[in-house]
Amino acid sequence: MGRKTGAIVNRDLFDKILNFLIEGIIVIDASGKIIFINEEALKIVGLTRDRAENFLIVDTIPNTRLHIVLQSGVPEINRIQYLRDKTIVTSRFPLLDESGKVYAAMAVFRDMTSVEKMAEEVINHKEMEALLTGIIDATYDAISVADEKGKIVLVNKAYTRITGMSAEYVIGKMATIDIAEGSSLHMEVARIREPIFNAKLKVGPGKKDVIVNVTPLLVRGKFKGSVGVIHDISEIERLARELEDARRLLRYVKARYTFDDIAGSSPLMKIAKEQAHKVSRTRATVLLNGQSGTGKELFAHAIHNSSDRRDASFISVNCAALPETLLESELFGYVEGAFTGARRGGKKGLLQEANGGTVFLDEVGKMNLPVQSKFLRFLQDHEIKPVGGNKSMKLDVRIIAATNLELDKLVEEGRFLPDLYYRLNVVPIVIPALKNHSEDIPEIVHTIVMRLNQEYGRMVEKIEPAALDALQKHNWPGNVRELENVIGRAIINMEPDEHIIKASHLQGLSTIPEKRDPLPEGDLEKMMNDYERCIIVAALDKNDWNKTATARELGISIRSLYYKLERHVIRDNTGSR
Repeated sequence: MGRKTGAIVNRDLFDKILNFLIEGIIVIDASGKIIFINEEALKIVGLTRDRAENFLIVDTIPNTRLHIVLQSGVPEINRIQYLRDKTIVTSRFPLLDESGKVYAAMAVFRDMTSVEKMAEEVINHKEMEALLTGIIDATYDAISVADEKGKIVLVNKAYTRITGMSAEYVIGKMATIDIAEGSSLHMEVARIREPIFNAKLKVGPGKKDVIVNVTPLLVRGKFKGSVGVIHDISEIERLARELEDARRLLRYVKARYTFDDIAGSSPLMKIAKEQAHKVSRTRATVLLNGQSGTGKELFAHAIHNSSDRRDASFISVNCAALPETLLESELFGYVEGAFTGARRGGKKGLLQEANGGTVFLDEVGKMNLPVQSKFLRFLQDHEIKPVGGNKSMKLDVRIIAATNLELDKLVEEGRFLPDLYYRLNVVPIVIPALKNHSEDIPEIVHTIVMRLNQEYGRMVEKIEPAALDALQKHNWPGNVRELENVIGRAIINMEPDEHIIKASHLQGLSTIPEKRDPLPEGDLEKMMNDYERCIIVAALDKNDWNKTATARELGISIRSLYYKLERHVIRDNTGSR
């Protein structure tokens, strides 16, 4: 460096640059004199410039090895050196000219005190991180943090209460995991790199209404992800849009559920869901058969939402909850003066309100005969006459009916019109009792827990194996509705700081004495139909194809036998049924 001054374009600029470095730098010439020392090096060795430059390195720093590197030409990398009360890490390099001859040597070193300080800063950072985690867990609003790719990396405890989803379930997954309706704001902020405020979304399996604010997370000007704050407004929204008539127990609802919301992947549930999904694409009338609490209304919602009527009305009517005198006027409407107490100007019926959409008739077996007769005419002609009116109106309404009764037996007893039964039974779908697909209980329980977390404001994460085993051994006479009640009571029985459902939290469970034999593989409905057909043909052969004697032996009415002959296409040798 001192040998060829012409090689240095601008010594002043060179000195300024080296003096800005946080490492100490010392350069000695071939004689061992210090020809350059920067400000950081002066600070570390504790000298002034006039007591360092042009002095021999061995006189300035007694335990130096820079003169040895000058002589040997061998660099020394990351060596520990003790200097008075300081410990430094230094690297020493020989400087070579064009011919390869050593003409100077340079040392680059750093005070280890700064490294120790950095280690302390890391520890302080971890403590601060723990403090911040405690702070966000203490906030009432839900907080979620996503990385620059849109994956969730952090959520607080309130997030589980509002969305129903545990941290274990969502962390590491894309930020769309908790969105029920709407789009992920974390993904949108990652795209536009700008904050989004006061966006309305529905989150979690319960489709809870929330207001969300999401802002980008910038570190030294670089986008590192986004932070979302979720405000729960579902209760206010629910009250604002509540249109229920409590006196008449009618619900005008928007179908909320889809086939994705129906938990269960057992063979029986697969058959039911596949049948429902296929018929949803048509306009055929559907009859849902199943015990109370099996989820018939859930299937009705899913069929409507999967149809081309998904954007039209979905009206749910519980035929068992309405007095017989009201059911007709509610379904078909009435004109002014139709009866005492009739509303001035009349009233539209539910069928008219649902024009272009779907009406779900729950407990259709409880409909009285006069209303059955009028409803049958509607299914045949697609026309209605309001109570007290003379003018017919054409309607386009899809009917989904549900019952927990055996309608064919009601037909035999004269309590249900045969023609209405055949009209409703166009596409029958059997929803299995929970005891017949207990292998689905873990999946169903997971869905219930997420929803109840939202409803109860709890943070339950999972259920222990012993508790799950007890649930799978229970009879479930009340089906999924009973399972929901049991899980709900268990969550209520848990302490606020408990996050795992244990067997001790469960109440009032009886067990099945032994496991059922597994069902054979194949289409259950086809197997049942084939079995029924074989029984009927065997009975006909036994009675020489005498229909009356066969019906008596099978314990069914002659009308039911003819219906089954028609359905199974059973003919005798003459070709007659």
